[in-house]
Amino acid sequence: MIFSKQGKYSWIVVFLGNPGPRYSMTRHNAGFITSEQVEKLYGAKIDRAKFHALVGDCTIGSEKVLLMKPQTFMNESGTAVREAMSFYKIPLDHVLVVSDDVTLAIGKLRIRASGSAGGHNGLKDIIAKCGGEGFPRIRLGVGIPQYDLVDWVLSPFRDQDALDIQDAASRAAHAVETIITQGISQAQNKFN
Repeated sequence: MIFSKQGKYSWIVVFLGNPGPRYSMTRHNAGFITSEQVEKLYGAKIDRAKFHALVGDCTIGSEKVLLMKPQTFMNESGTAVREAMSFYKIPLDHVLVVSDDVTLAIGKLRIRASGSAGGHNGLKDIIAKCGGEGFPRIRLGVGIPQYDLVDWVLSPFRDQDALDIQDAASRAAHAVETIITQGISQAQNKFN
């Protein structure tokens, strides 16, 4: 099927993390961990380089969705998002961002229609570069820092925490589906 640039995708789902094997199972990569669950759920592959990101796509309900994992470091995530939004003419309220949250216990989800960055550098960069706070987001709890914040978010999940984040990522993947097919309120009622 041939789509125009303006009609190819109706949503972008952005999974935040840091690129490279060094960061693969760290707390800051909860978004990337969720992307793997979305790939399984929809038989998608996020493996093409475009917009300073790895991208793939799938259909969720009746919506064609661009899936993206920015390959910039976290504090430059907005660069990739802005390029994709501009190219496909996607409005900010149809950019769903999945990220970690250090204010939530491991495994908890928080879904919001919009809001501040809450100290998260990836969200802060998206807000700065993409036109404001008016985008939905799913935040996965990675535990309240037990030591220095930077060291905490770059530390790997271990033992029960590793199992709990996989479960949270699976629920977050289903929350992505609910947001796109039923709306943010339904997702909040079901997953918050």
